[in-house]
Amino acid sequence: MNIRPETAQDTQDIAALILAAFHNHSHQDPAKGTTEHRIVQGLRDAGALSLSLVAQDGEDIVGHIAFSPVDLEAASVSPGSWLVMAPVSVAPARQGQGIGSRLIRQGLEQLKALDVEGVVVLGEPDYYTRFGFHHQHQLSVPGLPAGYFMAQRLDGKAPIYLQATVNFHPAFDV
Repeated sequence: MNIRPETAQDTQDIAALILAAFHNHSHQDPAKGTTEHRIVQGLRDAGALSLSLVAQDGEDIVGHIAFSPVDLEAASVSPGSWLVMAPVSVAPARQGQGIGSRLIRQGLEQLKALDVEGVVVLGEPDYYTRFGFHHQHQLSVPGLPAGYFMAQRLDGKAPIYLQATVNFHPAFDV
């Protein structure tokens, strides 16, 4: 399996993968259905994908991960120095094989090399804490469950003393 940056030729395959991975997911609003593929396309159209990786097995794209900038309101940080990791998608038939873990680890390593200060994620704590995400921070997102909102610093500074409201790119508003 090869993990590599997405290319323009991958966009339709990525959209189909995300749709399959999140189809009837438990966290979705049934009235809206799957929106993650539209979020990624909106980020791509706005030039707001800081890092977008695919896992390719043979000719098939079996995984995808996206990172995009967040605004830390009331914190003095450089624009683009904090990112959100979302979504992480793996083809349903390939889930549980470590593909998502490889994408996350490789993505975080690449972001460290790019001097990104930190990353936030909204998701299952039992899953994301194994990658260094934690709740010991003073960041918040109004309207989202705090128990599922985690962060980690990539710049070696710890713990997170920033006190700020996190604002996602408008593409997340779909």
